[in-house]
Amino acid sequence: MDRVTRQILTIAGAVIGLLAVFQNRAALEETWPYLQSPGWPHLGVALGAGLVGGGLVGYLLGPALVRWGKMAIAWGEARLQRTPTQDLLSGSIGLIVGLLVAFLVGVDLGGLGLLGAILRVAITIGFGYLGLRVSVRRKDELMRPQTWMARVKHRGSAEGAKPKILDTSVIIDGRIADICRTGFLEGPLVIPGFVLEELRHIADSADVLKRNRGRRGLDILNRIQKELNVPVQVYERDIDPGAEVDSKLLKLARLLDGKVVTNDFNLNKVAELQGVPVLNINELANAVKPVVLPGEEMVVHVIKDGKEAGQGVGYLDDGTMIVVDGGRKSIGQTVQVIVTSVLQTAAGRMIFAKLKGPLSMEVQEAR
Repeated sequence: MDRVTRQILTIAGAVIGLLAVFQNRAALEETWPYLQSPGWPHLGVALGAGLVGGGLVGYLLGPALVRWGKMAIAWGEARLQRTPTQDLLSGSIGLIVGLLVAFLVGVDLGGLGLLGAILRVAITIGFGYLGLRVSVRRKDELMRPQTWMARVKHRGSAEGAKPKILDTSVIIDGRIADICRTGFLEGPLVIPGFVLEELRHIADSADVLKRNRGRRGLDILNRIQKELNVPVQVYERDIDPGAEVDSKLLKLARLLDGKVVTNDFNLNKVAELQGVPVLNINELANAVKPVVLPGEEMVVHVIKDGKEAGQGVGYLDDGTMIVVDGGRKSIGQTVQVIVTSVLQTAAGRMIFAKLKGPLSMEVQEAR
């Protein structure tokens, strides 16, 4: 192959030398009086000199050019092998579009002479590089047209509802099914394929607790699909293979212009930093708890003693803890209390109350 390449370069050098002598004949006649004599022999000598000289240059430079060519090919091949196929395809498309735009912009610059040529080269390089960079950065949308088509469809819908992307934790939690039944959650529910894969791995775990949680999550999904009148879409394509599930969820939310539904505190904070909207089930549960004001009377069943002396603890139906001052002696009884204060903490809401008195037998029987 090296020998063939050297022969080709020798022939190419000879042709270039021949054409150079022929095209610059006038200049050679001025510098070389021998060519001013009439007759073809003198011109033939010049053409032969160009032919031999060009071929000799190509023959001598052949090995160096072949070596440099091999190094350039090896370097380019190594870079291409490390570049993802998606980047190559999207970059090629962007480069082609950029070069087409540069050609259309530079059509009318041919009449400016040297300045026009310089401007055309600059425009070609600039638009080509711009198209390459933009297409690589937007490769997810460019290589998956169904995603931005779905985004346009959701934006153009009458309700304007964005897709809701379910996290693994919120599926296992199960409250998402009850929320969907009430009709407060609008828009299609998107279940990523990597979330289903994670649920399957949890359901196949050797740990009994994990296995039960995974199966519960799968049962919740089947319930949402079959029993509830909510559009459910399964997104099969993987996002950034090798990344963690939380990172994939955030990228998919940006890709579909949707919202992540979760009850994971850490995922919620990361999403806020990246500007991805999140619907947190725990925050919703805290928001819909009934408002209690100091001075109101409540009925509570005291089930255990509190941390402080004489305190009793009970719970409302929604899980809110009520600390009853003086309620230790009423453990196991249903009593009437008066709210003294309400404390909102990161773990939830706590209600402090004082004992008013036990319920009468008639009221207890009615309850």
